[in-house]
Amino acid sequence: MGKYFRYTLNIWCGATGLVLVSLAVIYFRNGVTGLNLFIQEWPLSNLAVTLAATTVTWVLAGVLLYLLANGKINKSNAWQTFGFFLVMFVYLNILRERFRYGDYHYYLEAATALANGQPLPDTYLYLPLWGTLLRFLVPLGDQGVMIVLWLVNIVALGAFYFLLIQTLERYNFPRRISVLITILFLLINTPLMRTLGFLQVNLMTLDLILLSILTYPKNNFLSALALAVAVHLKTSPAVIVLGFLLEFNWRWMFWFGVSFLGIGLFPIAMHGVDIYLQFVNNTIALAQIPDTNFHDTSFDSFLRFFNPFFGIQIAQTRLMALGAKVLLLVATLLTMTQNVRERSFLREGRLLNALPSLFVFMTLASPIVWDHHGIFLTLTFLLMLKLIRSPGHWVVFMAAYFFEFMLPSFDFFPWSYGRLVAPMVVLWLMFAFRKKDEPSSFIVSVDQWLMKLES
Repeated sequence: MGKYFRYTLNIWCGATGLVLVSLAVIYFRNGVTGLNLFIQEWPLSNLAVTLAATTVTWVLAGVLLYLLANGKINKSNAWQTFGFFLVMFVYLNILRERFRYGDYHYYLEAATALANGQPLPDTYLYLPLWGTLLRFLVPLGDQGVMIVLWLVNIVALGAFYFLLIQTLERYNFPRRISVLITILFLLINTPLMRTLGFLQVNLMTLDLILLSILTYPKNNFLSALALAVAVHLKTSPAVIVLGFLLEFNWRWMFWFGVSFLGIGLFPIAMHGVDIYLQFVNNTIALAQIPDTNFHDTSFDSFLRFFNPFFGIQIAQTRLMALGAKVLLLVATLLTMTQNVRERSFLREGRLLNALPSLFVFMTLASPIVWDHHGIFLTLTFLLMLKLIRSPGHWVVFMAAYFFEFMLPSFDFFPWSYGRLVAPMVVLWLMFAFRKKDEPSSFIVSVDQWLMKLES
């Protein structure tokens, strides 16, 4: 079989060479106009995205042929390897069909303002690092910045696949189950598709958080640096720092403080201290939004819906939202404490037992919780597969999972706010099953089934 793959790989290399040579000849003979004669842009397509998706898919096909031709795929890595290519090919096709991408415009507006010496626009709601980095891409123009971010997200997706498998293994999931869960989780995942579709920074941020978890405590500097960058990209991962503080690892704390301050000085060196004051003003203004958006599944948005019906003043609504978040914080800390004490998820270390509940507060405490923010609840949901044993609670968990990850994004009150309720349901399950008396029957049964399948 290997020789046939080698023949196919040789054909792939030959075809690739012919395409590159033909493009070079056309370009040097007729310029860009000559290339346009051979490329058509469909009315509902974006040509740059089409070319990028096709190129990446073609390159991945070549990589797969290389692995097959050289015997690099064997029984020990077949599931993981083929799962990776399956996920990548599926998402490359999905993303190729999009011709509009939303949130990168906000990034570009901020980067352009910084490049022109202007203050951050009020639509930019992140610490200044991301906008400062993107200002160097401004000369590429709207289309150029968009395609760079598109490619960065594709790389982040590939990294997320392997990082999630390794993180599940860190929580003592068997390798076969870790791969299967990751494949199924990624193939049907509304928050992930929304993140990629809007060219959001969520996936890059989550990759950095997982990297921080995986490198701890073997490499305190890399772990601290990864989380510091994540906080500068999204702010909300600052909640995760609490899990690391529970370890009382002074070396990690030192490196996190140095990394966080060092990264924060880069925007100051470029634009002065005032850029952080602009960020604070934008954040304060975010809390002043008066209306409801059904894609925003925060406490704030949910409660604001009732204002015109019951004559509630916006100031009262803000107090109620704050109260709800205080209660959520108390529930999170209580659950976290119990999970750490009972070692619910892992028999070693406080950090890994504290993280699942912290992700809930990290996601829901924000004044805006878009449907793509649900990607940060990945570990919170998937790790419950180790704990739940009651059939009735399985039904409750699957309902929450359906609302958070499987139901398409939509705009119907109150059903849109299933993504507000679902994480709190899982937080309750996390508390209810904090005592891990025996292995989950799900994990045992699936692992036995996979072993039979491989034999």
